[in-house]
Amino acid sequence: MSEIQSILMFAFGFIIISIASERLGDSFARLRFPLITGYLVTGMLAGPFVLDLITVEATERLGFIDEMALGFIALAAGGELYLRDLRGRMGGIAWVTAGLVVFTFLLGTLTVYLLAGMLPFLEPFGPAGRLAVALLAGAILVARSPSSAIAVVKEVRARGPFTNTVLGVTVISDVVVIVAFAGAIALAEALLTTAAFDFGFLGLLAAELGASLAVGILLGRLLGVLLGLRLPWRVKSVALLLCGYGVFFVSKQAGHFSEEHLPWEFLLEPLFVCMVAGFIVTNRTAYRVDFDKLLHDTGPPVYVVFFTLTGATLALDVLAETWALALILFGVRLLAIFLGASGGGMLAGAPARHNRISWLTYITQAGVGLGLAKEVAVSFPGWGESLATMLIAVIVLNQVVGPPLFKWALQRAGETHSRADGGEEGKSRYALVFGLEGEALTLARQLREHDWEVRIASRRAGQRLEEVEAADVEIQPIAGIDLDSLKAVGADRARAVVGLLSDEDNLMLCELLYEHFGTENMIVNLHDRSYLDRFRDLGVLVVDPGTALVSLLDHCVRSPSATSLLLGLDPEEDLVDITMRNKSLHKAALRDVRLPLDVLVLHVQRGGRLLHSHGFTRLELGDRVTVVGSEESIDEVRLRFAS
Repeated sequence: MSEIQSILMFAFGFIIISIASERLGDSFARLRFPLITGYLVTGMLAGPFVLDLITVEATERLGFIDEMALGFIALAAGGELYLRDLRGRMGGIAWVTAGLVVFTFLLGTLTVYLLAGMLPFLEPFGPAGRLAVALLAGAILVARSPSSAIAVVKEVRARGPFTNTVLGVTVISDVVVIVAFAGAIALAEALLTTAAFDFGFLGLLAAELGASLAVGILLGRLLGVLLGLRLPWRVKSVALLLCGYGVFFVSKQAGHFSEEHLPWEFLLEPLFVCMVAGFIVTNRTAYRVDFDKLLHDTGPPVYVVFFTLTGATLALDVLAETWALALILFGVRLLAIFLGASGGGMLAGAPARHNRISWLTYITQAGVGLGLAKEVAVSFPGWGESLATMLIAVIVLNQVVGPPLFKWALQRAGETHSRADGGEEGKSRYALVFGLEGEALTLARQLREHDWEVRIASRRAGQRLEEVEAADVEIQPIAGIDLDSLKAVGADRARAVVGLLSDEDNLMLCELLYEHFGTENMIVNLHDRSYLDRFRDLGVLVVDPGTALVSLLDHCVRSPSATSLLLGLDPEEDLVDITMRNKSLHKAALRDVRLPLDVLVLHVQRGGRLLHSHGFTRLELGDRVTVVGSEESIDEVRLRFAS
């Protein structure tokens, strides 16, 4: 069997196992474990130490998958480093990042060096060799997980200075750790080969990092050109993965060439190159949104195959021998994070209540840490796999324990917001419907399907007991249209009020709402067009049954898809108005506001004028922005635009 046939056979078998891994990951997610835990477990079960479905030979032949995925993960990490989001808080971020890096690296390195006797694969090593291994372990322990942090923040809809600092530190840490790892791996190679540590060595390291930086900038520019081409997204995804693999290939070739023709080996740092490229695309090209979407669409299958293959390559026999040190390292890392976050926070002048809990947000590890561990396994055949296995065990522990503690810390900081708390004017999704007509119950039920709290208020509730008793919506009798009755049904907290009464009663209702509660979203069903101007003076949205049907049919003919969206016939899309009250976004261009990828801004209403929006439209406080997208994404926009 030829080598190509062998690789194809292993690849097809691995694809089948990866499909099963994705299913098992979903099962772990339902049990509130991270998805990657399920992928790693599947890989371990299918690997050579359990079922042997993925053999040792297969893991070696499928190494190119590792390199593609590692390049993608580094590109995604660089893409998270969006400078606009970090401005104004770089001082605090820098102090906390420095504290975390210093304490974690020093304590991690010292622990591995002192306890090297507990690791069987380090028995042949002398002090210099053990120091080299300890430096590599200490650098990897510094890594964090931007993707996990962002997922938790979105889940609890967190916002505020504490959240902003945590996200900034998490992203910046992964930049620092890759640079630190490049230095550690170069120093480890020098120690293991007994090369002299002199200024020439430092110059070579600086040259390697400088060359990696230049290649990363060039790759970022090339990716910008790729994103600007009119190609299907799947073609762009494949090209992105090939670029990641190409960086590893070029790095290997540069190493081989320099080793043969130069007095020293010159190496590029692939992960650093890819992270720089991702940073350039996000901050120095016009394709940040396209890059985000491409990463978002390509990421899930990449993570499945990478973490499944990582699980299969875990040396479970080594893990059985080193689990005690893995637990010790886990505990030491927690201590280092506590010291670093607390110390950095105090130097940055962070509030004491934040300093007490901030360390809980920096525990999680995932993609970059695993990528660095895998790079150790590739760079140092033999003992590298054993060290990687032990470090991956620590990373898995951090990934299991970290997200729940992160969520709890955000709650303690008071920066989480449940769905009921979000929305314009600080009001919950509560709607009042006045009138017990046929449309009232239907409207109330439909709003409830969109997670609104709905109450019907009627003066005739006592006369229509059969309908009231049979209704699945709360119906509250009211004495009349007066201020006391409105307060009794909670009109002061209603985000929307619908009037299905007579025109006279509707007008009285809207005047009370306007004068006493400042309700902005008022809707009435019009009967007599002579009332139209009086309703409009109050900012009421008027539905005229006499013209509504004809207008609706007209739009159905001219724009059926838009009309379907307006009527709510597409269950995956919604159309809403959101008021912009976030001071930090005042005068920000829409293109610079990181909205979800599936959200489209239709127009902006400002001071009674309708602005047809584009990327350069600058938001102002009080703007009413009309957006279309999924309900989950629209909720994220509400949070983004909240004060």
